[in-house]
Amino acid sequence: MPVEFRADLHIHTCLSPCSELSMTPARIVEKAASLGINILAVCDHNTAEHAAVTADIARKKGIQVLPGIEISSSEEVHILGLFGTVTDAFNMQAVVYENLDPGENDEDAIGMQVLVNKDDEVLGFNRRLLIGATALSVDKIVELVHGFNGLAVASHIDREGFGIIGQLGFIPPELKFDALEISFRTGTDEALARFAGYRHIPWVFSSDAHRLEDIGRRTTGFVMEHATFDELRMAIRNVCGRKTLY
Repeated sequence: MPVEFRADLHIHTCLSPCSELSMTPARIVEKAASLGINILAVCDHNTAEHAAVTADIARKKGIQVLPGIEISSSEEVHILGLFGTVTDAFNMQAVVYENLDPGENDEDAIGMQVLVNKDDEVLGFNRRLLIGATALSVDKIVELVHGFNGLAVASHIDREGFGIIGQLGFIPPELKFDALEISFRTGTDEALARFAGYRHIPWVFSSDAHRLEDIGRRTTGFVMEHATFDELRMAIRNVCGRKTLY
């Protein structure tokens, strides 16, 4: 029998240079568990290297973690790729790394990109310019995400910076997004008024958390049989009795 699961599908860890260093996988899971969140998606900028450790920690708390990446297109549009397996996410990551802006991260100017283990011990630092854009266009990213069995979600469309509407002025109808994301900055009623023309595309609401206190600030309810990626896909598509709740 379908039940409601509560999900926050856009969480950054300390691997994202704009995220606080307190955003370790262990602390993220602890915070989500305290809020009764059932599903998380780890979506660091242009990398999925913290997905596996977060999933391992969360499993012990009964929380499902979806491996994801927030990919920056050549147009500087942010797109979430959500995947059913770490392998699929790493396959996407490999393409992103091949197309990422060259150069090395400047920790003083941009922030550290810290890799940690389940015990918050520092394993190293990602030196790539993760905050930069890739050479991949929006339509190519959507195509690639689908090619790796993932869901392509337009990030925070209510934001002027890095949201697809803010960057392009509109959402091209030929783009096959699985969902559009509304951030915590915009309430449901306001979103319905501002983006009425895009109601034919499913919506999700997420926190885009870069700080522990922002986790769960906005979530989406999914009516599903189980907290799995395949069930989530059906809920977003509103099929077989699965559905999305705002």
